[in-house]
Amino acid sequence: MATIKKFEDIEAWQKARVLNKEIYKIATETELSKDFRFRNQVNAACGSIMDNIAEGFERGGKLEFINFLTIAKGSCAEVRSQLYRIFDRRYIDEAKFNELYKLAEEIGNMIGGLINYLNTSEIKGRKFKDRVS
Repeated sequence: MATIKKFEDIEAWQKARVLNKEIYKIATETELSKDFRFRNQVNAACGSIMDNIAEGFERGGKLEFINFLTIAKGSCAEVRSQLYRIFDRRYIDEAKFNELYKLAEEIGNMIGGLINYLNTSEIKGRKFKDRVS
């Protein structure tokens, strides 16, 4: 795996950003904009994916990163569930549902792969790099 120097280089974060843009568009351009509580909930869950990847990475330790990645992965599942509600309430059509569901699923799988990689890696993290025991 190539060395990643900043969280913006993480492909799962990049795809989560795309998902965020799409969800925000739905939240502002459809009747979801009037469903305030649900709109805020789906925006928060979607933002949580990006934000937890970023925060975990910046903490500089493998175990902390894994912890934040598991939260981000859970948020992916929450967004997938919310997509069903968005679809069932007819805020989006089936084609848009399938597109966004597939993207959220892909992001969750990428995060899971990163977690698996980190769990088997000897990498401890940047904050432990120069530490003497």
